[in-house]
Order: sequence, then structure tokens, then C-alpha cells
Amino acid sequence: MANDKYMQEIFDRIDDGKEIILNAERSVWKTPELGFREWKTHAFLKGEYEKLGYTVNEFKDIPGFYVDIETGRKGPEIAVFGELDAICVPSHKDSDKVTGAVHACGHNGQSAALLGVAIALTDKTVLSRLSGNVRLIAVPAEEVQSADFIEEMKKKGILRAANGKTELMKRGYLDDVDMAFMIHVGGKGFSNNLGWCGSIDKRFTFKGKAVHAASPFNGNNALYAATSAITAVNNLRETFSVKNLMRFSSVVLEGGAAVNQIPDKIVVQAMVRALTFESLVQLNDKVNRAFAAAAASMGCRLEIEDTFGCHPRIDNAELTDAFYDTAKEIFPEDLLSRDTPAGAGITDFGAVSAIMPCAHPFIGGAEGANHTSEFKIVDPYMLCVNSAKVQAGTIYLLLKDDAARAKEIIKNNVPPFKSAKEYFAATEKYSFNGEAVIYNEDETVTLKYKN
Repeated sequence: MANDKYMQEIFDRIDDGKEIILNAERSVWKTPELGFREWKTHAFLKGEYEKLGYTVNEFKDIPGFYVDIETGRKGPEIAVFGELDAICVPSHKDSDKVTGAVHACGHNGQSAALLGVAIALTDKTVLSRLSGNVRLIAVPAEEVQSADFIEEMKKKGILRAANGKTELMKRGYLDDVDMAFMIHVGGKGFSNNLGWCGSIDKRFTFKGKAVHAASPFNGNNALYAATSAITAVNNLRETFSVKNLMRFSSVVLEGGAAVNQIPDKIVVQAMVRALTFESLVQLNDKVNRAFAAAAASMGCRLEIEDTFGCHPRIDNAELTDAFYDTAKEIFPEDLLSRDTPAGAGITDFGAVSAIMPCAHPFIGGAEGANHTSEFKIVDPYMLCVNSAKVQAGTIYLLLKDDAARAKEIIKNNVPPFKSAKEYFAATEKYSFNGEAVIYNEDETVTLKYKN
């Protein structure tokens, strides 16, 4: 393949457009925006695609858009994602002074790399050798940030999901897509791991009885119920499967009114995550049971709002092979790593991988841990230009020769669910919204924490 002149043409075209790509990385870095609010980023990137001659299809009521590239010959459709959103790290030196947003997860590099793929696919000579279609998707809100904002968007009827890719699946934008991929920042060169966790997003509202702190025996302390619940989950951690990367995290969103008053309402936002669907559901039941029991022990009411978040990410081995066949044309052997252990991270790309063959490799170019104030981009060429080369080159390998390789991957792939409709029907069974502690007239207590 080193002598494949069409692959080399792809690489050369991307190098010819490297200034456009690198300018996009810096421009997006300078305007960090949180999920479903990436309107400045949207406007800038839309203009860049239009300069290349593409028709940009917007999602209208949320940021983001897609560009369809047709070869004119029948074949599979490949979706390629570039994420738009930043995260909230106010302590980062480059964070927005008002929102705290900063691209400390490298999504600005994804946006620039996706633009590089678009530059490569303006080559009509290369396109003439391919069969099928490509959909480049600038997608909002991979990170779960600002739960209250998302909840308000749901109440307005704008959103049905907390994440961008899940929202696009619900809207039908992936119905005709046959496989998908993206590249995320991580590692030193080019690598992949054996998956990430799935998640369930949670909100617990404890309701007690407020009284003066001088007579706490006359009230029901919602704060103590909440801290008892968190302690109970911490005591359960030794039952969490190490192999399945079971995790629980939480933050108190709303507390008491005054130090001399027993608090009557506490709101806890939480998340559970695990590497398999089965272990995720098992962990969620344990956490809900602990919270319900803790609320009952203090005589408090408890409302649980569970929303299925992300499916565990599944990478297709054959599609990953295609990536490495391209990457070895770009990276020296010492910068290629294969099948590193699975991690406890989560991504809404997991939902996509539950219904079609997907790959989610990683590329270097940054230093400092993701989501921290130390994160910085040190090699934008690797992060953006090389990423574009690997993705565009992989598209070429998949769709050349009448898309033989893509067709074989699709034929061999056995996803957990056959369609987005089937996926949502299955996962939404694990969403729950209701009273978890029922005080019966006969003075018994019933715990209800799942459907």
C-alpha cells in the first residue's frame, strides 16, 4: 500500500490544506463552548466547509451540522464524527472567564481534523475510485455538562437526550449510516483500547422536615439521609467488579437553607458506569437500593430520576484493522500501540457502536491529563493533520474496490441491537422516575427503585 498513489494523493491534499486545518484548531480553541451551546464554533466551521464548496445541513435548533459526500456509486455509508463541545475547567489558564469552558479534552482538534477529511474528499480523482457515501458530522455535546440546562432544553421540547450523538440517533440522522468512526486525543502516537464504560445518569431528591437546629428530634434531616446514602454506596465498593470497571460518582447540587435549620431538601446528581451492559444495570440497582434504604432510615422521602446515559463503547476489530493499515503509512512502529486495556471513560459514541460497526482510536499531540488545568496541545500537526490523514485514508481503504472491505466488515458485525429503535426500546427500560420510599398505613416501608 505504500505505493498506492491515491492514498498518497489524499495525504498530499491534506498537507496542502494544513494551514486551514491548523487555523481551525486554534480558532475553535479560542471560543470554547459547553454542550448544546456551541453556536460560535458552529458558525465558524460552517463557513469553512462552505468555502470548500460543500452544502452544510444544519440541525437548526441545536448546534452542529452534517455534510454528505456522494461518490455516485452504490455502497455503504460511513459517518465520521468531530465533536464541538468544551468542558468546564475554570482553573485552566485558557478557560472562558464567564463559563469556565475550555477545550481540555481536545475536541477542537477533532473539529479541525474533520475539516481535513473534508479537504481530502474534494479530490474528484480519489472519489471516482470509491463506492458509497460519507457523512461528516460536526456533533454537539459529547460531555455531560450543565444538567439543569439540559433539563430545561428537554422541557422546551428541543432535546430528548443529554448527549449529541444520542440526540442525533433519536432524530434519525444515523438511520441510513452503515458504520461510523472518530479519533479522540490520547496517547503519544496512534493507538486503540478495548472499550470504554457505559453510564446511567442519576438525580436523587431527598425531602425531609425542616426544624430549628436546637430541636433536631422534631425533624427529618435530608442532608443526613443523603450523606448516609453516599456512605452506604462507599461501603458497597468492595462488591464492585474490578474487571468491569464499575464506578459511582456524585455531587450535591442543592443543600440546606441555613446552618441553624435542619435541611429539608437535598439534591444529589450522580452517575454510575461499568464496562458491560449487564454490570451497569447491576450496579445501578445496588446504588438505588442504598439510597432508598438511607432515605427510609431517616424518615425522608426520596425521588429518583434515572436516565440511561451511554452504552459501553464497542470497537469493531476489522474496522480497527483498517485504521492500523492506514496509520502504519504515517507513524513509525514505536508510535503504534494496539489493543491497550479498556478504560473507565464514557462516550455517547457507545450508543452508535451498539447498532453498527464502529471504531474509536486515539491520537497524540497533547500533554496533561484530559479534563484538567494541565491539558495543552503541544503537537497540533499530529493531533489534527495526521488524524485527518488516518481518517481519510481509512475511508479510501473501506470504499475502494466497490467498497469490498466495508461490505465485509458490515456483513461480519453482530451488534447488540439491530437498530436505533430497538436500542432505545431496550435501554429506556432502565430509566426510572418516581418515589423510591413509600410509607404504608400499617407503618411498613416499601422501597421502589427500578421499573
